[in-house]
Amino acid sequence: MKQLAQLGALCVAVVLSFCIWSHLPRTFAAQTNSTDAQAAATLYEKKCATCHGKDGQAKTFKAKFNHARNLSDAAWQTEVSDERIFNSITAGRGKMPAFDKKLTKEQIESLVAHVRSLKK
Repeated sequence: MKQLAQLGALCVAVVLSFCIWSHLPRTFAAQTNSTDAQAAATLYEKKCATCHGKDGQAKTFKAKFNHARNLSDAAWQTEVSDERIFNSITAGRGKMPAFDKKLTKEQIESLVAHVRSLKK
């Protein structure tokens, strides 16, 4: 009888541990995604907004002078791949400087995601 009670307690502990463990990654991922999105927005403001504007619409003086892309344009967003955006940030494009030596791969990937969030 004592062994049966111990086995039951062990089963309950295993089930509770699994339930708690299975919930943790989703909670952590949600917090990480929120933090990553904020970091990407801050990085965008520092490196990109001067030309592309905070909203991505490229309505700044520098944008008009350099013919910067309107990143919020829905048609452009539909046509362009993530890989092309990544490559443009990495290698530069036209008057846009290359960021391959200034940003990490992860930072550039976060900028790609941020650019996607600018779609109107």
